[in-house]
Amino acid sequence: MIDQINWRKNNNRTANLNDHGYIRQKAQGKLWVRERIDEFVDKKSFLEFGSIAGKAKYNPDGSVKEYTPANFIAGKATVNNRSIIIAADDFSIRGGHADGSVYGKSIMAEQTARNLKIPLVRLIDGSSGGGSVTTMLDTGYTYIPPLKGMHTIIGSLSEIPVATASLGPAVGLGAARATLAHFSVVAENIGSLFAAGPPVVANATFETVTKKSLGGALLHTSNGTFDNLAKDEQDCFNQIRQFLSYLPNNAYELPPIDTTTKDPIDRRDDALLDIIPRRRQRPYQVRDIITRVVDEGTWFEIGSRWGDGAVCGLAKVGGLPIGIITFDGSLQGNVLTSNSCHKFRRHIDLCDTFGLPIIDFADYAGFAIGIKAEREATIRYGSTLTAALYQSDVPYFTVILRKVFGVAGAAFVDNRDPNWRVAWPSTDSGSLPLEGGIYAAYRRELDAAGDKRNELYESLLAKFEAVRSPIRTAEAFDIPEMIDPRDTRPVLCEWVKLVYENVLPHRVAQRKTHGPRIPYRP
Repeated sequence: MIDQINWRKNNNRTANLNDHGYIRQKAQGKLWVRERIDEFVDKKSFLEFGSIAGKAKYNPDGSVKEYTPANFIAGKATVNNRSIIIAADDFSIRGGHADGSVYGKSIMAEQTARNLKIPLVRLIDGSSGGGSVTTMLDTGYTYIPPLKGMHTIIGSLSEIPVATASLGPAVGLGAARATLAHFSVVAENIGSLFAAGPPVVANATFETVTKKSLGGALLHTSNGTFDNLAKDEQDCFNQIRQFLSYLPNNAYELPPIDTTTKDPIDRRDDALLDIIPRRRQRPYQVRDIITRVVDEGTWFEIGSRWGDGAVCGLAKVGGLPIGIITFDGSLQGNVLTSNSCHKFRRHIDLCDTFGLPIIDFADYAGFAIGIKAEREATIRYGSTLTAALYQSDVPYFTVILRKVFGVAGAAFVDNRDPNWRVAWPSTDSGSLPLEGGIYAAYRRELDAAGDKRNELYESLLAKFEAVRSPIRTAEAFDIPEMIDPRDTRPVLCEWVKLVYENVLPHRVAQRKTHGPRIPYRP
């Protein structure tokens, strides 16, 4: 019996160099599934379950006639000395389809991660056990398509970190498993994703497409299907390691504290004094502000290739993990589109789920307007974002950099009680941007001014400029504190330390008792 067990283990763990599937895998420049696991996890930490699982056909005397290893590998491992469950597809065996799978392994991986309350990492390559028409020939009947284990997959999103890497085509169920996660990354040279592959598309829609044109990595990182683009498999592994380093093992623990940071909490960067131009119409690079404020080397952006200017990511201040939201107005101004709202909402849900305090570097001119904005249902997505901001209860701190206007601006800076916020001298706020607001409020007078229209506009603008200063806003205590931009890091380090010591422990205790208030929405 022991000999039979060891034979199956060795057979499953040894690549068949002459197998067509293995040869194809290597010809495409892809690592074999077990090579991927070895590259990702800590050395010698992988403990496999289902190590002899496979499909066997037997001779009448009970000897093995034919044996095929399962095309899904799972087990417990460590990454940077933290326990995880890793689940990986083997595309070299039937492209990951159901007729090559032992389905219980996938379900057990998901259930084990949730039960142990440790992160889950999926390495996707194929359909992840999804359907194949050949299954009908094996069973002799068709079936109602099931989604076994989906309750666990969805439930886990509110409890444990889930990260995925698409290291080949993610198709059907594989596409769902790639995106039902808190963080997804795709290898540019080999990854893709689609609901159905080119042959099915050609038959259904008469479109002739390739995997790349249908659902390539560049396409799906520009529309938010995947969060991040990686140059290759190793880059995927590095990004997942970094993503997990900011998160707790589960939603019932505090995020991990980095006690090794050497970046002084009282560091003041003189470049922040003039990083925002005096002319309000001139753009600036908001990521330069982030990297000058947070702990050196800790800024990790999520979704940089999509979101119409929305900037989201994770970082640390004083060694304490935080979530960051802000806006890059250098391309199309600081107006929120439906895509911007969708991206912000997802990131706020991530931070709320795992107790990451949110730092908002505010510069929002309002929701996008015009025909295109109305067609894209911007206000509908904006309302969903507003609901997420007000439903979340994670600590939230705003640094107003420049514009805060209208409902959109208010939602970002007025969603807590009390509202912790400070402002830079470049702050410009109100119900409407002043220039456009004058045209709306004085339209009749301006239309009647004829040749003196511009002269009247300039005189009106001059009157409003006198009361536009954020100092007057702070005098009325609508801004709790105006700060020197160089003091931003010390202020944030102090606030984040306070909430880690006094707020987050109580929040974690409430979650242990009552569970998550709002389920995570991928």
